Amino acid sequence: MKKLGIISGKGELPSLLAREAKRIGYHVVMIALDPVADPADGCADEVLRINVGKLGEIIAALKSSGVREAVMAGKVSKSLLYEGKIVPDMRAIKLLFTLKDRKDDTILQAITEEIESEGIRVMETTELAADMLMPEGLLTRRKISSGEKKDISFGFRIAKEIGKVDIGQTVVVKDRAVMAVEAIEGTDEAIRRGGRLAGEGAVVVKVSKPRQDMRYDVPVVGLDTLRTVIEVKASVLAVEAGRALILQRRDMISEADEAGVSIIGVKGM
Repeated sequence: MKKLGIISGKGELPSLLAREAKRIGYHVVMIALDPVADPADGCADEVLRINVGKLGEIIAALKSSGVREAVMAGKVSKSLLYEGKIVPDMRAIKLLFTLKDRKDDTILQAITEEIESEGIRVMETTELAADMLMPEGLLTRRKISSGEKKDISFGFRIAKEIGKVDIGQTVVVKDRAVMAVEAIEGTDEAIRRGGRLAGEGAVVVKVSKPRQDMRYDVPVVGLDTLRTVIEVKASVLAVEAGRALILQRRDMISEADEAGVSIIGVKGM
């Protein structure tokens, strides 16, 4: 039986991928990154908790388990580097010292190359999550106003620009003005910050980076994202169609309809 390693951060995506991988015949070995990974809920055949900084231990665990294919899924905040919650081993320290900078893509690309140098192919997330890709068009009952359409178009362009320089993937806008740009704090905190400044009726836009490597850092929205949008009384969640994942789509649509929020998939502009 083929074995798949899932290097698991925070959120529901790792569990969803594990279930899909088992459905199509994989034996799933989950490397749950401590302290960020959510508890495994029986979705994997094997679960190993390893500190996120122990790169050598992670690779050794994958190899000793007979894994030849792996996928990275779930959020690992770079802020852990600055909070003292990552205890790097020698392999991670050596890797960090070779980096030209500490942008997300720089770090994740180096980790991907390190894993693949050991004969383990890192899969694109969409190989297991094609049915989770954001579709194009309006998913909810509430219609988009003409002003919100202008904000979506404006926000999409801004989000692509910040993605180009690897700052973040999400912006909050209102009346063609930027309220917040996602940085190290992550999507939900950026939405909260932008929502506080905008008041009611903000538009949240999340896109992929222009040169998005689908093996890592694929943009994801789920119930937590939507509930943050509702919390700040934003009116629209716009997500790039075909280049981002939407989790628990049915539940998201139901909750958005109840709250009067629009969810829309936007094709690249």
